[in-house]
Amino acid sequence: MKIARNTFDYILLIFKGIAMGAANKVPGVSGGIVAFVAGFYEEFIYSLQRINKTALKLLFTGKFKPFFSYINGSFLAAIILGMLISFFTISKLLDYLLIHYKLYVWSAFFGMILGSIYSVSKRFEKWNLTSVSFLTLGIIVGLGISFLEPATENDNLLFVFLCGIISVAGMTLPGLSGSFILILIGNYVLLLIDSVNALYDTIKELLTGNYNFIHDAARLRMLQVLAVFTAGSVTGMVSFSHLMNHLLQKYKLQTIAIIKGFIIGSLGVVWPWKNTIYKTNNNGAFLLDSQHEKIVEGYKRFIPELNNQTLSAIGFVTLGVLLIVILEWYGTKERKNI
Repeated sequence: MKIARNTFDYILLIFKGIAMGAANKVPGVSGGIVAFVAGFYEEFIYSLQRINKTALKLLFTGKFKPFFSYINGSFLAAIILGMLISFFTISKLLDYLLIHYKLYVWSAFFGMILGSIYSVSKRFEKWNLTSVSFLTLGIIVGLGISFLEPATENDNLLFVFLCGIISVAGMTLPGLSGSFILILIGNYVLLLIDSVNALYDTIKELLTGNYNFIHDAARLRMLQVLAVFTAGSVTGMVSFSHLMNHLLQKYKLQTIAIIKGFIIGSLGVVWPWKNTIYKTNNNGAFLLDSQHEKIVEGYKRFIPELNNQTLSAIGFVTLGVLLIVILEWYGTKERKNI
């Protein structure tokens, strides 16, 4: 499944990659939703599953041009470039916004999820007992995940590799948030904040000719953790893409139904009005992890009062819905070119 594109189309793909990378960073939001709504999800899965024995044979025999064409390299390069740009820019901005404007960020993403539900619904030609059953299953799983309690941090490299495999679920299966799953298994801060910041600081120091980090054991450990996590992510991305390609080919209606269920279920994670609950001991003192961070136990969701802040949040919900509508419009244009 390849689509003929011009230069402007590839620029748009880079921006979609940026949006996909940013969505992956936010707990409760799935980067796969961006791909699904924007119309390049099936091509994304198709391209990833082309990384197989045939592709590796072409690569290792020096046939780089046929290899690049076989894996739909131009498309993957644009998406991955956008995600890398997001990794070093948008992700930092999101960290700042989540600290200082948490309600409005969650509201915008809540709106994006609502818009995504509408977008996915449009792709159903018919409903039957089977599709309703898969939809219900997806909702139950999505809601169930959103109410689980987070575990504690673990930097064992084998576990980190497994975290990498699990974390890409959000890209290959819309509605399941890889970053939220990392929170549940206790490694969100380690893998998406601490290790990324270590890489960012290292690159900044290298550009200024400062090599002192090679004597910093903590920094080197973080870079090692990030490398293993990246390897796990690549492994998971390729593996899941083969599975999803098979499901979309053989059971497309059921697959889309369960994806919609996952997306609906994820609304419980991104509900904007919630307070973070921390674990405490019998004396009421906060329990800390190995990084001396308060251990999160979960969220207490509530219905907001109608005031100016709530109205502003509703405005951001509307903005999120409009963003998905725009992505859907571009996605529809691309699907017509398939």
